[in-house]
Amino acid sequence: MRRIRLCGLDEIPDPGARGFRVTCSSGALDIFVVRVDGHVRAYVNRCPHRGTPLDWEPDQFLDPETTEIVCATHGARFRPSDGACLVGPCRGRGLDPVPVETESDVLYYREGES
Repeated sequence: MRRIRLCGLDEIPDPGARGFRVTCSSGALDIFVVRVDGHVRAYVNRCPHRGTPLDWEPDQFLDPETTEIVCATHGARFRPSDGACLVGPCRGRGLDPVPVETESDVLYYREGES
């Protein structure tokens, strides 16, 4: 397993989200990290319905209330804690999780565990 440093944990607001392009052995991967109530989760930045990126502007993944992830293409809504689609054409499917970990308040992507 190889770890790739993403950022300091304090660089992602709580609540908030931030996108990253990770260069790993299999190529580039666009991901985003969401932080809500102290919990950190990461997902591939791709809607399960059309495969389009979720963010409508850089690092804009959450609704105005910062309670749900929203797809910029068609407004599907996802639960931050597990990526499940709550509303929209991809209901019943979810976001692809990405393995991350924190150590000493630094966030890392764990390559080889996706």
